[in-house]
Amino acid sequence: MAEQLFYFFIYPGMLFAGIIGIIFAWADRKVTARVQFRQGPPVLQPFYDFIKLLLVKETILPKNGSVIFFLLAPVLGLFGATAAAVIILMPALGLTSGFRGDIIVLFYLLAIPTLMFIVGALASGNPLSSVGASREIKMVLSYELSFILIIAGVILKSEMTLQLNEIMALQQSQGAFIASLSGIVMFIAALVVIQGKAGMVPFDMAEAETELAEGIFMEYSGTAYAIIKYTKYILLFILPVFIAEIFLGGLHFEGIHILWSILKVLLVLVLMILIRNTNPRLKIGQAMRFYLLWINLLVIAGLVLHYIGI
Repeated sequence: MAEQLFYFFIYPGMLFAGIIGIIFAWADRKVTARVQFRQGPPVLQPFYDFIKLLLVKETILPKNGSVIFFLLAPVLGLFGATAAAVIILMPALGLTSGFRGDIIVLFYLLAIPTLMFIVGALASGNPLSSVGASREIKMVLSYELSFILIIAGVILKSEMTLQLNEIMALQQSQGAFIASLSGIVMFIAALVVIQGKAGMVPFDMAEAETELAEGIFMEYSGTAYAIIKYTKYILLFILPVFIAEIFLGGLHFEGIHILWSILKVLLVLVLMILIRNTNPRLKIGQAMRFYLLWINLLVIAGLVLHYIGI
């Protein structure tokens, strides 16, 4: 029992994934600043911001909302992100062999944070937060279909295995999935999907600072908002790791493979940051059409290419 709690709360779970996620957030801000010809923050700035929110800023509760659900939603969102982090990171770090169907479980766990953000926004009683929640619901309905099709494609390419460690082992013995045309097509689709799941531009309509003033997070402050930020830090870390595991040959943290594995994850992160800095925010209708039509067609094309052996 103590070992499982250590995995969940310390390593490779909540504490470890959150700290690496904060570093990734700094890299995101630093690269964004350089693209805009600015200096950018020091490496410890995201840590200072998080600690200030967690320990200094006051948590203000909504007057017209449901306080219980308003406060419970961020905690449950953090739980979902942490559970997903444990399942994603443990096989890569050689701590466990996984369990049958863990990649299917990941599909549901990775949806929990976003769903909890929606619940929290609706519980706040703020009309602008409700608009943000409405947009987030539409985004979830759009990209989750693409995400499950991508997972189905990975299962097909891995000879119908549902275990993440077996998917990585197969790639290490037979070559990364991205080495095939079907793998490239599905990798591109997966990259766009995790951009939406992470709530990064051009798919941040639910927050839209210039339109909705943080939208779904408008009423959050202090410790509650710190938990939300921490959840997003974890997602910023584990989503690139997950994509690297299922498309880029898996991760193996031993010897020279440590450097190669880190470079794979950083490659996905850099691509996400570049997408964020080279595209304007889409309208919600444009984003839905993009996912439901073009990304789904792209994934289906990848499935067809796999079926014909390309």
